[in-house]
Amino acid sequence: MQEEKEKKIDSKDIFEHKTTITIVHEGQEYQLRITKANKLILTK
Repeated sequence: MQEEKEKKIDSKDIFEHKTTITIVHEGQEYQLRITKANKLILTK
């Protein structure tokens, strides 16, 4: 069997009517937000 290397998640499922979420990766926090133009921006 081949291992999947990609996981797809609908942004509506992770944002849950919010505009910003925090992702913790290796102890570092990143903010993923939806802009007024409906684009995604990831910042540290």
